[in-house]
Parts: sequence; structure tokens; C-alpha cells
Amino acid sequence: MNVNYIKKLIRLVEESDIESLEVSTWGRTVKIIHRGDQVANGNGHTAATVVHTSPAPRPAEPPAEKPVAAPEPAPTATDDDKLVPVTSPMVGTFYSSPAPDASPYVSLNEKISVGQVVCIVEAMKLMNEIESEVSGRIAKIMVENAQPVEFGQTLFLIDPD
Repeated sequence: MNVNYIKKLIRLVEESDIESLEVSTWGRTVKIIHRGDQVANGNGHTAATVVHTSPAPRPAEPPAEKPVAAPEPAPTATDDDKLVPVTSPMVGTFYSSPAPDASPYVSLNEKISVGQVVCIVEAMKLMNEIESEVSGRIAKIMVENAQPVEFGQTLFLIDPD
């Protein structure tokens, strides 16, 4: 927490009738206790005690169930050996088009070039365009639109030129 912010909180406690104030933000907690019955200090203010507590306790969460992934079909050794994966560089949500009513960036069997945007991965309300690092043909689309994706998850398989 910012020192100026803590000073403002102290002034708020001193100028009000409350005995204590506890503020938690970003995993840090500050508790200010007003001691109004004590002797005033040299500047005419009564003493206030600031207690820093870090980090703030987090509520207990039940153990999360792991989602069961659908089994992927067994790849054929001759075709899939030469396919190049386009993977997600981050955790987020996969979008195949720039807007819900727009056509997809790429479709199955479409020819693409190096640097061409193939999809968007939304992470923390930011839309990140994913570009192809190889030129070729979209052989497989591995993810459904609006599906969550993990870091390193294969989004497309490209048959290189």
C-alpha cells in the first residue's frame, strides 16, 4: 500500500468517531486503531496505531475437479508427421473471428502465409492476435470457438508448403 494512502486513512480515523479501521487490498491489510483517550502528542493530534498485516487471509476453496478431456483420435503416422502446430502462447479464450458476427480468420484447407492472423486469444480482457509462423494449408482446427485454452495447447495444425 502507498504511504500517502495510509496517511489519509490515519487522518480519516483521527477526524472521525470510529475506534478502528481495517483495509485490505491486493493481499495486504492495514489496521488503524484510534486511541482517543490518550494524551495528545505535540502537534495537537491524538495518537493512532497502525498495524500492518500481510498477506490477507484467503477463504478456503474446495478442491477443483479436473475437467475430463475428450480423447483425441489417433493420428496417422504418414500425414501428421509433417504437420506444424500453432500453439497458444497464453492461457485464455480462443476466438476464431474478430467479432461474433464476422467470418473466421481461417478455415479448414485454407492457404495461409507467415505472419497471417489465424485467431485471437483473449486474456484478461485483452484480445491477442495469434499469427502463423509458417506458410501452408490449415490441415486441422483443434479448438472450438469461445473455448478456454491453456499455454502451449495446439490450436491449429498446418501442412507446410
